[in-house]
Amino acid sequence: MRHSDLTDITAFLAVARERSFTKAAAKLGVSQSALSHTIRGLEERLGLRLLTRTTRSVAPTAAGERLISRVGPRLEEIDAELNALSELRDKPAGLVRINVGDHAVRTVLWPVLRRLLPEYPDIQVEVMVDQGLSDIVAERYDAGIRLGESLEKDMIAIPVSPEMQLRVVGAPSYFARHPKPQTPQDLQHHNCINRRLTTQGGLYAWELEKDGHALKVRVDGQLTLNREATIIDAALDGLGLGIVMEDGIAEHVAAGRLETVLDDWSLPFPGYYLYYPSRRQPSPAFTVVAEALRYRG
Repeated sequence: MRHSDLTDITAFLAVARERSFTKAAAKLGVSQSALSHTIRGLEERLGLRLLTRTTRSVAPTAAGERLISRVGPRLEEIDAELNALSELRDKPAGLVRINVGDHAVRTVLWPVLRRLLPEYPDIQVEVMVDQGLSDIVAERYDAGIRLGESLEKDMIAIPVSPEMQLRVVGAPSYFARHPKPQTPQDLQHHNCINRRLTTQGGLYAWELEKDGHALKVRVDGQLTLNREATIIDAALDGLGLGIVMEDGIAEHVAAGRLETVLDDWSLPFPGYYLYYPSRRQPSPAFTVVAEALRYRG
């Protein structure tokens, strides 16, 4: 097999995984036309059509699926072994790709990277902020950061934060116009800020618990948002009640800009974990990042 065949197969695998020439070209750092030319050349040499192309989508043919299932894992093994060679260097080096949500990147990941990266100039970190629950194996991430209650099966999980709490909050200007809710049922009389779930597409039901009695409360209001920071901003402006992570509003509460309510209905829950496939051999660079993120209490 020629060296160019290996390169072209790698290009084909990128298109097949992304189901898009545009996205694959961006990931590989080549032009879309050059990538299309590469795939056509590979198909001509093999005498087989590997991809079915339409104006809206790209999908592997039966031959393409066989190439993915038989060759794809072997190329991943080669890639892993090449990364492992960095163990021979004086300092860990290489790329670490992490998928993480908006809140976790601000509160967990960034504070660690800010200290770590200057100490390890040969380590590169690519961070993809994603509100959904991406398949880190299919998307070829080294790891993801998610709440403990939403971890995938067959994953190694490392705690990277303490337990967390949700708080229902509102601004003094809002409570000047509305009485504070005393029970979860009182929320139906308030202008609440709904949260749109990126993964499922539905609205988040506020999760409250007291003395072993758990509730999921459907709320109503003028605003529906999908980012924690935006919900906090809306609450600060007195536009309604929001339910947010406690650590994100601690300063505002201390300064009197926000007030918490229904505190006796807020219980701790598992915090964030760094998770990655158990069958993947971590590179030295990944091990450095993972150990720096590990929460030790």
